[in-house]
Amino acid sequence: MGVNIESSPDGLIARLSGEIDHHSARQIREKIDAEIEKTRPKKLIMDFEQVLFMDSSGVGLIMGRYKLMQIYGGKLKIIGASERVKKVISMAGIERLGIFCENTGVSR
Repeated sequence: MGVNIESSPDGLIARLSGEIDHHSARQIREKIDAEIEKTRPKKLIMDFEQVLFMDSSGVGLIMGRYKLMQIYGGKLKIIGASERVKKVISMAGIERLGIFCENTGVSR
């Protein structure tokens, strides 16, 4: 599990890696939220390209960041999700929020 957060002209990019479960989601959430509180970005991009596994805790992680970004008047975008991760997200109905981007549009 890991998260690397970097600034970009678009806002913040949170590059997630490894497994997202109830043990790791809290640490990821705390790190992302601290950076959001500090920088108040207009966009948070969560990059799931390196995520190997995600359970419902990942859904909670996404929804919490979505709500936090709404509070600050910003947007959340999800990029790089594997078919397996997309399936978990889809089962929760999150795709209806319109936060998925097929093309990453950000450089590594």
